[in-house]
Amino acid sequence: MSSVNPIRVLIADDHGILREALRSFLQRQAEFEVVGEASTGTEVLEKCNALNPDIVIMDISMPSMNGIECAQVLRDKNPQVRVLTLTSFEDEEHLKDCLLAGVNAYVLKRSFSEDLKLALLTVYRGGTYIDAAISKNLRALLKVDESVHSSPLSDREMQVIALIAKGLSLKDVGNQLKISVKTVETYKARSLEKLNLRSRAELVKYALENGLLNGASEQ
Repeated sequence: MSSVNPIRVLIADDHGILREALRSFLQRQAEFEVVGEASTGTEVLEKCNALNPDIVIMDISMPSMNGIECAQVLRDKNPQVRVLTLTSFEDEEHLKDCLLAGVNAYVLKRSFSEDLKLALLTVYRGGTYIDAAISKNLRALLKVDESVHSSPLSDREMQVIALIAKGLSLKDVGNQLKISVKTVETYKARSLEKLNLRSRAELVKYALENGLLNGASEQ
């Protein structure tokens, strides 16, 4: 990533010490520029309008408007802004609510700084990032049973949907599965029609609930 055009980041948390720690870490990385801070959900919306960040690092629990509500507003009014949730919540409901609200990354506060950096780069490039501490135990967390195998999708359709849900572009999916982009588009359209899904959030939710993010086949 060129230092000429760093990724513009807004830090949002109601704890000043955490904001300072995040700012200090990001300022040491050439890829990022911290353009501002916010301590409430309302302030996040105001600063996104004024500062036009690329990514907001946002806590879920904040005064005036929580992070999930704020992400929903940003999805509708500032869709160009990507949202990374940095949280201590590891439960099913918060994860699903965030993804449905349009959050692009879910990172735990107990994670390492390099995990945060990877998540930021992933969402900036258009991908979805879910903390490994959650994704590796996702089936147990979401209480998904073996009935997932009754999916109307073929094995190849499930591979395509899983990789797309993980944030890969259609071209990258085609490269991994050694099929053309046109074929990927066909599998995607057919899968969404079978599942009656319309949005990225719905696709990610389906992938989560069916354990597809635990490890999509790349053969």
